[in-house]
Parts: sequence; C-alpha cells; structure tokens
Amino acid sequence: MGFSFSLLLFLASFPVILAQEVTHATISIDGTATVAVIDDNFVCATLDWWPHDKCNYNQCPWGYSSVTNLDLSHPLLSKAIQAFRNLRIRIGGSLQDQVLYGVESLKAPCQPFRKMKGGLFGFSKGCLHMNRWDELNHLFSRTGAIVTFGLNALYGRHQIRKGVWGGAWDSSNARDFMNYTVSKGYKIDSWEYGNELSGSGVSASVSAELYGKDSIHLKDIVNNLYKNSDPKPALVAPGGFFDKQWYAKLLEVSGSGIVNYVTHHIYNLGAGMDPNLVNKILDPHYLSKVSETFSNLSQTIQQNGPWASAWVGESGGAYNSGGRHVSDTFVNSFWYLDQLGMASRYNTKVYCRQTLVGGNYGLLNTTTLVPNPDYYSALLWHRLMGKGVLAVGSNALPFLRSYAHCSKGRAGITLLLINLSNQTDFIISVQNSMDMRLTVEENISGENPFVRGLKRSVSWVGSRASDEPLYREEYHLTAKDGNLRSQTMLLNGLPLELAEDENIPKLDPVRLDVSSPLYINPLSMSFIVFPNFDAPVCA
Repeated sequence: MGFSFSLLLFLASFPVILAQEVTHATISIDGTATVAVIDDNFVCATLDWWPHDKCNYNQCPWGYSSVTNLDLSHPLLSKAIQAFRNLRIRIGGSLQDQVLYGVESLKAPCQPFRKMKGGLFGFSKGCLHMNRWDELNHLFSRTGAIVTFGLNALYGRHQIRKGVWGGAWDSSNARDFMNYTVSKGYKIDSWEYGNELSGSGVSASVSAELYGKDSIHLKDIVNNLYKNSDPKPALVAPGGFFDKQWYAKLLEVSGSGIVNYVTHHIYNLGAGMDPNLVNKILDPHYLSKVSETFSNLSQTIQQNGPWASAWVGESGGAYNSGGRHVSDTFVNSFWYLDQLGMASRYNTKVYCRQTLVGGNYGLLNTTTLVPNPDYYSALLWHRLMGKGVLAVGSNALPFLRSYAHCSKGRAGITLLLINLSNQTDFIISVQNSMDMRLTVEENISGENPFVRGLKRSVSWVGSRASDEPLYREEYHLTAKDGNLRSQTMLLNGLPLELAEDENIPKLDPVRLDVSSPLYINPLSMSFIVFPNFDAPVCA
C-alpha cells in the first residue's frame, strides 16, 4: 500500500506536458578514462567571521552565525553536518586578516569585532578566545567535520599606500595559536594563509613575492609543530581572486611542495542587489563564462606549480552577502550544481560554498538553521558523485547542462542533468561511448511518454528491494508549486522537509527499468544513477 501511494504521488507530481517543446537529446558518456579527479570530500562549506551588524543594501542578514557567536549546541547544526558524515568546513572570510588569537602570549586584550571608521571592511580587529576554539573543535570532533582554518596574513604588517600592505608578517600569534591547537590534539586538515590579498586585493593586498616567502615560513612552522604527525596538515593559499601573473609568481617564489592547494574565490553572479540575478542563473552562456577562470588557473598550476592542486576556497554566487530571496531559494541550485559540475571538470579538488550558515547564501537558514534548497543539492552531490570525472558528449540545446562522474561507493556512473529551459521537456537517450545504449527513446502517442514509461516500468520507490537487475535510480529536483524562489525543494514530487524529530529527511530515489524513457522537466535538476553502466575506469 505504501509503495503504491508513493508511486501515485510521484506520478502526480509530473503534469501532462503543457510545454511548447518536447525535444529528444542524446547524451554520450565515456567510461574508459577520467578527464579529472576530485577529492572524496569535494563539497565544503564555510563559517565566516562577520558580526551581527554586518549589513549590505539596508539589510543585515548575518544574525548570530559567525565563528564567534553561532549557537554550536543547536541540534540542527550537528545534524546538518553529520548528514555528510565528513563535511569539509573552511573557517575564514573577509575579516580573517584582522583576527587575533587569544593565546596566553597575546599582549593585546581579546575583544570582539566592532564597527570602526577607517578599519578594513569598516570593522576593528577582533579576537578568537581559546575557550570558543575549544567549543568549535568539540563540534567538529563529534560531527566528523574536516577543518581548514584561515590564518591572519596581515599581522605585523602596515599599509604602505592605499590598499597595499608591506613589511614583515609577524607569525608569532599564529604560531602560538597553532601550537595550542596541536597541544589539545585538535585535528586540522589544512591551514590557509590569508584571505583575498592576491592581485589588487579586495580591501588590502600583499605582493606575490612577500606572500611566497611567507608561505615558506608558514610551511616551516607546520613541519616543526607537526614533526611527529603523519600526514601533516596541508598548506593552502592564497584564498583570493585569480590573477594569473600574481598566482604564477606565488608558485615560483614559494617553490616545489610548499603550497599544496591553490585556492581561488568565485562570485560570478555579481552583486547581491542585482535585479538580474535570476536571469543570469538561468542563462547557459552567462554560466559558462567563468569556465575561463577555471581553465586559466588549471594552466597556471600546470606550468608553475604542478605539485599543487586547485580548490575553490569560497564561492557564494553573488557577493555582499548574496541575493535576498534568490541565494536561499530553489533557483540558486541551478547555479550551484552547475558550478560543482564545471569545477570538477577542471580538476578542482574541493569546492567551498559560502556559507554553511550566515548571509543570504547559507546552506542553512541563518535564524532557524533549517536547510535551504542548496543544502539538499550539496548533500545529493556528496552522496552520489564520485571522484572520477567522465567526459560527456551531448547533442542537446545549451539549456541542458550535463555532467557525469563515477558513482560514489558503488559500481556504475551518476549523471547530473540541469534543464535551464522554462519550456522544453527533454527525453534523453543515454549512450555508452563504447556503443552500449542504455536508455531507449520511446514516444507513445496520446500520453506523456515519461508517465507512460513510469506506469510500465517503475520497479520500486524509496528503499524497497527489487529483483530487477537492470534499473536506474532517479532523483528529480523541482520547485514547490513551480515557484523558482520557493525555499522548499521537491525530490521526485515530495517536499524535502525536516521530519518530526527534526532529522534530515531521507533522500530516496525512484527506481525505473533502464530501458524506459528518461524524461527531464523544464526548470529542473536531476541526478540519474546507472549501476550497470559499463565504465571500466570506475571499477
């Protein structure tokens, strides 16, 4: 009875085709070789330093979500992190280079950030108390988080002209803080040096020559403090916006094996107040523009630092806290999932979303910590998309974006399909480049072919077992009531909402016979798992 009811709900969620177009498209996937490899824990989210009175566009969307004031005991916070089993968390942000660490040797008083005219980003220096650092690490330990911590790269420096900082970096406070961390046995995956100081910087900049020398010094500190540890934490830098000449110089000066991961930041949608945010998100040509940045960084690393790999250290889509009623709604997942797919294709190992919580772009609601739609997109990616990135060919219109990976933790491949069109239904034929055709196009006149195919071939919904070996699993994401700015995402027609016990809901697929038509609705995103796809590289 439960199975039949779930199937009826799922079928009812797909209305009879009213769109102007039904288009057949063929997707070809090459499972013989990978084009790139990502990290097992590719999905990452940030915790920022912004205080509650950080405001943009006459709104103050940060609340109490910062490293220093977030309610770490909130049960939803732990549950949201634990759902990933191992979620990467990057601690950093604009105020990172004004943070003091409240260790015993700190001579200055350990005080919070406050608004200050003339201060970087309009704020004074702030301080992280060690009891707060203890509490954060207890959260990370009990939730399985993998931590990257961004260090202050301006300590001891001074402004030599507007926007440009010089002088020697004083590493003493950072070193003592790192020593405290080691003495407590806290696990840090990687230490990041500085935030948005590359090129011309955002509010401040440091030359690549100084940055490279500092990176060598910081690597020495890491090697000394962790001399009894194997492996040692990685060194991540520079955490800024890509500038080809500056990044090349950093790698040249620091030299082989110093910087392990080269981080860059992406806010390719522009300002959070831009009224055209939604149009940009749904424009395939606009989304593709940033591929040039990924390509150029990849080339720069290959030519100047082949020992290193690329990370996206921070990406919120729209800057200045994100777009209100955009970044926290369903429509943002078109940008977000496309970014994850594109970054992977360019051998990006990790992608850190700004933020886990805070601003308009948090994966969790700033006030309630209830997951926003992008949280579920991130969780599905993390669970379904494996390390191996596969080549995909398509004859579809540019509105259909497609990415394929080896499946995570199982045989076969997972295909991500993003339909940006508001009027085109796609019926997809998936082919193996080794000429194994997996999905047969059908066109049954007089009835929606997808619904007809479902009636004939759905083998099970949810977690019910099936004897049928040749099947695929489908996860279709749509907006509640068709409202792109809804904060409720539907999975296979059912709303993704917290259970009564406030647990993260199960993300169950619909299972279909592999020969049935694969149907992609307008303005939807779908993960399609093919367990039986012959992909030797994924074995």
